[in-house]
Amino acid sequence: MKSNLIKIICILLIFSFTLSCKKKPENPNTKTEWKSIFNGKDLEGWTPKIMGFEYGNNYKNTFIVEDGLLKVSYKAYDSFNNAFGHLFYKTPYSNYRFKMDYRFLGEQVAGGKAWALRNSGIMIHCEDPKGMELNQNFPVCIEVQLLGGNGIDERSTGNLCTPGTNVFYNDTLVTQHIIKSSSKTYHGDQWVNVEIEVRNDSIIKHFINGEEVLAYNKPHIGGGAVNTGDKWSPKENEPLKSGYISLQSESHPVEFKNIKLMELK
Repeated sequence: MKSNLIKIICILLIFSFTLSCKKKPENPNTKTEWKSIFNGKDLEGWTPKIMGFEYGNNYKNTFIVEDGLLKVSYKAYDSFNNAFGHLFYKTPYSNYRFKMDYRFLGEQVAGGKAWALRNSGIMIHCEDPKGMELNQNFPVCIEVQLLGGNGIDERSTGNLCTPGTNVFYNDTLVTQHIIKSSSKTYHGDQWVNVEIEVRNDSIIKHFINGEEVLAYNKPHIGGGAVNTGDKWSPKENEPLKSGYISLQSESHPVEFKNIKLMELK
């Protein structure tokens, strides 16, 4: 009888130990959640760098906040005059998801390039904007290109542009400047949701309205489309593992809202 009791106690102890091993305590440092990185009131945390002007100079109030929206505005412009701009968030990131809603409105400002009609972008893995040259047109980065329809033609959004960079797509090195996504065209002034998943230099994915439309990997320095001469030549083929995020101004009014980021641990 005593022997049976000892056996039962041993079995219960083993069972209890097994349960405790399976039920591991949750590490609060592994929890991920979305956080807003735009307060809807002002440009706190965001700094512009516009071609031809020093970092921090919001030339002609290109980037403004109205009605809770972050806007690219050309109200004060007579002509675009190649004032390509980027609004940088203060913190560099490596592994994260980023999402927001955007829409194009109104008419393109005079002097804008034909290809910049209803054209903007989210620049990721950007170089430090404080080191950009005065007349530099784009940061060295990976661009998630945002395009609005022109009312007639098919025009995908969530494409990839590579200013000063290259990537591998379908396991092949691609040196062309644009890779089109599989998204449909969004005409008019409708809001479109864009999301990006960034895993340092391993894989990057683009999502439009919840659907994956493009994926590629191994982003690295290389190629052209940035007017910095040979400045980046010594870093050719260097992997892009992290960088700043910026929103683009390319001559067409555009609005952004619900700008959020989730760090991936």
